[in-house]
Amino acid sequence: MENRTEVTEFILLGLTRHPGLQLPLFLTFLLIYTITLTGNLGMILLIVLDSRLHTPMYFFLGNLSLVDLCYSSAVTPTFMAGLLIGDKVISYNACATQMFFFGAFATVENYLLASMAYDRYAAVCKPLHYTTTMTTRVCACLIIGSYVSGLLIGSFYTGDAFSLTFCKSNMVHHFFCDIPAVMVLSCSDRHMNELVLLPVCAFNVVFALIVISISYIFIFTTIGKMRSGAGHQKALSTCASHFTAVSIFYGTTIFMYLQPLSSHAMDSDKFASVFYTMVIPMLNPLVYSLRNKEVKNAFLKVVLVAK
Repeated sequence: MENRTEVTEFILLGLTRHPGLQLPLFLTFLLIYTITLTGNLGMILLIVLDSRLHTPMYFFLGNLSLVDLCYSSAVTPTFMAGLLIGDKVISYNACATQMFFFGAFATVENYLLASMAYDRYAAVCKPLHYTTTMTTRVCACLIIGSYVSGLLIGSFYTGDAFSLTFCKSNMVHHFFCDIPAVMVLSCSDRHMNELVLLPVCAFNVVFALIVISISYIFIFTTIGKMRSGAGHQKALSTCASHFTAVSIFYGTTIFMYLQPLSSHAMDSDKFASVFYTMVIPMLNPLVYSLRNKEVKNAFLKVVLVAK
């Protein structure tokens, strides 16, 4: 029998091997990560400090910012270190840990986006009953359920991938320990692992998309029945940011994971992964704050107090 621990470390090949691109890429992703940290920490701070933002919508937004910060931090610092110092070696345990945290927080984001869609449905379609529908208990249950699901699914993904035997190549054709990129290195039969992994991944994505789709069907139906132009515009602006975030997140997720591992083209996967590991966590606080008057007012209030 082959010993899985024969591979004790992996080598992350990154986005490109061209030495002249390492520094420009490092500076680019340093800027992206700095904006991600600033935007998401700023969003969390504003929501905590301003009592006017202590509502269900901002409760979800604060957690979304926390999750974006965490799953970007699970990948980006390691990737940037590899670009800067050229050390792209990651230990077996560190690879498994990175895969767990990324899978866990990406799953939490998946269910948070679904919870936020339900929140928008309640706000637009049942405005008179919103406070009784989205109670503190309901919000807490949705948030806790998202985190518990993330931890369970992250553990499952990692256990499924690292139950395989790795005894051949340790060259990961990716810039982080993503599930497809690691599993293709296995020298054991991964057919059963794929058969288990794909339905679980599909269920998580499809279930959340069903919740989001049904919510938006009701939302657009309600908006279509509105006679007031102002109410129509307000309802659309309320949902536009969330709809944009959903489109980007699920577009790249479906492209990456809901296909057999054998059909993965690693080069295209790597560049698609940049969007959901680094770009989306940077864009989310910008998308949700730039068009939100309450967030802008809270920011101005904090600035004035600081002065």
